[in-house]
Amino acid sequence: MTIKPLIILPDPKLREVSKPVERVDDTLRKFADDMLETMYDAPGIGLAAIQVGEPLRMLVLDVSKEDEEKAPQVFLNPEVVASAEERSVYEEGCLSIPDYYAEVERPAGVTVRYLGLDGNMHEQSVDGLFATCLQHEIDHLDGVLFIDYISKLKRDMVIKKFTKQARMKAG
Repeated sequence: MTIKPLIILPDPKLREVSKPVERVDDTLRKFADDMLETMYDAPGIGLAAIQVGEPLRMLVLDVSKEDEEKAPQVFLNPEVVASAEERSVYEEGCLSIPDYYAEVERPAGVTVRYLGLDGNMHEQSVDGLFATCLQHEIDHLDGVLFIDYISKLKRDMVIKKFTKQARMKAG
């Protein structure tokens, strides 16, 4: 397995809309393993393919607690087919926006339809942190970042900070 380099804000790739996965094969399964390895190494609980430079509608996540057995999941072409009316607020962070966290309000539960690594369609209803994480990662597939849910002023400050950091690294 290979740990992939993460794409960091303000990289414009993070705003790309990802293309659907066309077929499930061994190359895709290996990429899923690499994504999981990258996510665990970061460490994070979710990762979208675009965050490692692949504009594919694919994400991995594992919301198991540290003292629990790992429970990695891979979602291909995921789509939210139902959302709870109830809302919840979680403090979100992102591997592509390191060390920045903000409270984001989202539906408390969602039902997601997706293609599995087994090549079959699946449907899963989740709530709590799992639902928040899944929505966060699906947003990535559409070029949406969690900072898009905060005030324009705060978002502009975050983007300015990361743009400055990127210039300093490049310079």
